[in-house]
Amino acid sequence: MADNNTLLEKLDTLVARYEEVSTLITDPAVIADQKRYVKLTKEYKELGDLMNARKEYMQVLGGIDEAKDIMANESDPEMRDMAREELDRCEARRPQLEEEIKLLLIPADPQDSRNAILEIRGGTGGDEAALFAGDLFRMYSKYCERKGWRLEVSSANEGAAGGFKEIICSVTGDNVYGTLKYESGVHRVQRVPATETQGRVHTSAASVAVLPEAEPFDVEINEGEIKWDTFRSGGAGGQNVNKVESGVRLRYNWKNPNTGVVEEILIECTETRDQPKNKERALSRLRTFIYDKEHQKYIDDIASKRKTMVSTGDRSAKIRTYNYPQGRITDHRINYTIYNLAAFMDGDIQDCIDHLIVAENAERLKESEL
Repeated sequence: MADNNTLLEKLDTLVARYEEVSTLITDPAVIADQKRYVKLTKEYKELGDLMNARKEYMQVLGGIDEAKDIMANESDPEMRDMAREELDRCEARRPQLEEEIKLLLIPADPQDSRNAILEIRGGTGGDEAALFAGDLFRMYSKYCERKGWRLEVSSANEGAAGGFKEIICSVTGDNVYGTLKYESGVHRVQRVPATETQGRVHTSAASVAVLPEAEPFDVEINEGEIKWDTFRSGGAGGQNVNKVESGVRLRYNWKNPNTGVVEEILIECTETRDQPKNKERALSRLRTFIYDKEHQKYIDDIASKRKTMVSTGDRSAKIRTYNYPQGRITDHRINYTIYNLAAFMDGDIQDCIDHLIVAENAERLKESEL
């Protein structure tokens, strides 16, 4: 029973904070401070989930005590049977609920609920790597479609034989970064390339980076210091191409707070025919780039504490192999292997992500020693 009491004690200490936050988010002064208001509404939702779990947990513990009491003191067999059923139900629910509460008590990564910037680049392997980067882009597009997320390409550099040398997109929806962050790293493919005449299997790779999208108030940018150029979009076909200067190029000198070095950031956006929209997207990418750099220290700190590579954001680690001759996918971080490559490449990647989430949660529970 001691464990129950410590869990209940932890939950009881949060009741006052929940009540305080629920008052604060109705305060006009707080609502006027956008940054604080967003933070508090997030906290309110997380605490609300804990309060609901606390309520159910108290009902389950109360149900166990009541059923035991009936079984000890009641002579009516029907009442005793009902009490036995209730006791079995509550006893079965209690350990599940305790696990759920322990996970809820671990502070969530504050970035998880954000939208994400997804960057895919062909690595070693020339044309074949660009084709594979294109296959990965299609896989994520299909996955986003299934999740009801919106994926928008902000820039793309196509490979000579198809696919992409590099493609950058923004993904908008519910808990995007918290789901897609597990995809960051090097993805390796083993297959016979279309260009191979001998039928030999080649190995090539593409890298995927998933960055939490920065909110406008996350980073300070002096917009007056941004240098903008416009240019005509290149590309095949379309009456608009080469006639209208809709492509935008942004240059910005930024001092890295971690190193003190001033770096020039160059971002191009050619994706839409609308120059203001391209400007907006380029600015969003600039914010995310700076936010990511400034938070790299935070990511490194997490990585040094973690024992495994589940979601440390180490973009140089080989995380997954796609073996076409065997129709096999292997995720090296959790020794997860399945043989449904065709469905996986068609966006059916949720099961793999679920396994990664479970592995990370187990790791976080161990760290928090709840």
